[in-house]
Amino acid sequence: MGRLAPLSEEPINAEDDNTNSKGRGQTWRNWIKTHFSLVFNKKSDLKILLSVLGCPLFPVPVHPKQPFNEVSSSAQYIIQHFAAATGCRKLEGTVKNIFATGKVTMAMVDDLGSAGSAAGATGVSQKGCFVMWQMVPNNWLIELVVGSHKVVAGSDGSVAWRHTPWLGAHAAKGGVRPLRRAFQGLDPMAISAVFSLAQYMGEKRISGIDCFVLKLSADQTDLAERSDSTAEMIKHVVFGYFSQRSGLLVHLEDSYLTRIQSPGTHPTYWETTMSTRIDDYRTVEGVMVSHAGQSSVIITRFGDNLKPPGPAITRMEETWTIDDLAFNVPGLSIDCFIPPTDVQKDFPEEDLVWGSPSD
Repeated sequence: MGRLAPLSEEPINAEDDNTNSKGRGQTWRNWIKTHFSLVFNKKSDLKILLSVLGCPLFPVPVHPKQPFNEVSSSAQYIIQHFAAATGCRKLEGTVKNIFATGKVTMAMVDDLGSAGSAAGATGVSQKGCFVMWQMVPNNWLIELVVGSHKVVAGSDGSVAWRHTPWLGAHAAKGGVRPLRRAFQGLDPMAISAVFSLAQYMGEKRISGIDCFVLKLSADQTDLAERSDSTAEMIKHVVFGYFSQRSGLLVHLEDSYLTRIQSPGTHPTYWETTMSTRIDDYRTVEGVMVSHAGQSSVIITRFGDNLKPPGPAITRMEETWTIDDLAFNVPGLSIDCFIPPTDVQKDFPEEDLVWGSPSD
């Protein structure tokens, strides 16, 4: 099962005269300038939508390293309720792989209304589809096509990578992390495993639903591995909102903050928040799996050297539906997850492109 051939596409032309891009040999500093130009360049809406919403990674690995004795009994109760509601315990040890196909609609949102609410998608909506394979626990592959562009990303359990026509293939820094889409209700077994070690944060009403809130944070070692001398990952946290009534995961929110500073310049900070509503749970082989939802992203750039003064904000949205999902698909082997031979491990990682200006 090979990767589909990437669709042809012209390279990005950054509007910064100082961005002397030289293909894959471009410097880290020049790449940052190119990417930042892309994020706030309205002509590049589709590229930044795919960069941010296409295949972001989850903040923590499937098997967090927190000591078990630090886990609260409240978190354990919430996850036991979730496991019972989804029925995922009955599949433990029997699921070898997961296959899913779905559709997406993405759009930029230019205006923010009162209290930060979206005034509506003012850009042209972009429709597309995706196919995802996952082999438990850490092998996954996704191909996402929107408009004339395609993004492919995957993990072989040792390295997570992504391929875009405008950046080529590049690996993520730091340890291997799962695909965020799998945690939008698609993989209740992984959700149960990860959030069983979460911190209980109390109760909150969201979208009219009374929820228990669990929090996970990337530890300092992981953040350091995802940083370098120019880009420092300061935090990456995720909150899971579990319905008190149904026990299901109904909302997922993660945010991360990156400090960017090239030699001789003032630092710039990028904060990205992705919020996902998870809907339409249906039974698949006896397990409750979400089949629809909506994500919204706000990227805020701030710093002393911005012109005009004040933070620059970009907002985008995605709606998604699942057409088909199956467990234990015959014929899927470990060879399906081998990364491309041209993966560049020294390329900027996803924290400046995969899901925010951070990748």
